[in-house]
Amino acid sequence: MKKFFLFPLFAMFFALTGVASAQSVDTSNPDALIKAVTQQVMDQIRNDKTIQSGDIGRITQLVNEKILPYTDFRRTTQLAMGRNWRAATPEQQTQVVEQFKTLLIRTYSGALAQVRNQQIDYKPFRANPDDTDVVVRSVVMNNGQPIELDYRLYKTPQGWRVYDINVLGAWLIQAYQQQFQEKIQQGGVDGLIQFLTQRNQQLASGKTS
Repeated sequence: MKKFFLFPLFAMFFALTGVASAQSVDTSNPDALIKAVTQQVMDQIRNDKTIQSGDIGRITQLVNEKILPYTDFRRTTQLAMGRNWRAATPEQQTQVVEQFKTLLIRTYSGALAQVRNQQIDYKPFRANPDDTDVVVRSVVMNNGQPIELDYRLYKTPQGWRVYDINVLGAWLIQAYQQQFQEKIQQGGVDGLIQFLTQRNQQLASGKTS
């Protein structure tokens, strides 16, 4: 499955809140937003040997500078937790968001480092002018294999924001819902936080299993 995630915009879901980016992107059009940010991120990776080497600190910096402003990872985490989100305290919510973000960065940093010259073809964008939740669809050619890659965005007062991603029919939020539910059933929200924290510690020490 890991080969399915060799795409720059999967890193969008490592984001937490919005800040100004080095290069301005028009957030009023979801289709144009995805294309612009994709190009910026791919250009950055191709020209940065440190990122290509898999440096976690540099990859995190890339995410914070190039991707952070255009995502709502808090919304992603909230939907992954479902009704358990409302049962969590504000402090617990913040901890889950941060640990989940860190987990995704550490899990997929190696994949990001492998981004080179993948070709991305965008499908015709279809949406009504009054839509507030849309999907931008694309196909990525990875070693000659076409891979479906779609982004779900919603409209905010600050522009469109990405909050979910679909790879080959598997949406990110849905993929984590069951695991989050199981951990919360076993040990409450603190149990989920403990699981994410321990997993991040394992990945930081080089353990992948």
